Amino acid sequence: MAELAVGVEIPDRYRYAVVPHIMVDDAAAAIDFYQRAFGAREDFRIGGPDGGILHAEITVGRSALMLGDVGADGAGTGSFAAPASLGGGTSVALHVFVPDVDGLAERAEAAGAEILQPPTDTFHGDRTVILKDPSGHLWIFLTHLEDVPEEELRRRLSAAG
Repeated sequence: MAELAVGVEIPDRYRYAVVPHIMVDDAAAAIDFYQRAFGAREDFRIGGPDGGILHAEITVGRSALMLGDVGADGAGTGSFAAPASLGGGTSVALHVFVPDVDGLAERAEAAGAEILQPPTDTFHGDRTVILKDPSGHLWIFLTHLEDVPEEELRRRLSAAG
């Protein structure tokens, strides 16, 4: 078994997170949408042999997101799928905390996002919007309003039904 290199630090952007890696049918268009809708910053991209994007990374808020075109590597393993190929459903929602969820929701809708739940103050102490991007991925953006102790959280949840 190979030894791990001693003293090699994990980059800060990956140190305390599970980094989502989403697959889309048109990564270039998805990156453009994320920039317009969420104010994303493109950090880098690696082109695939077919002209698509093999791998790209963007930052949304303070969160890293990896993405690429389905099948851009030409491997054809069938291990990855975009939500559209799954009948429009997805098993993952991407949560990102932002300073102004209302402003983000307006910008995202204008850029083509489908708002599934408008910005709402929630029992857990966050103002939350739920949306679907043009690639079919679900996003939950939150602005933190208050810290809610566990007992109060349970009380609010019960009251909400």
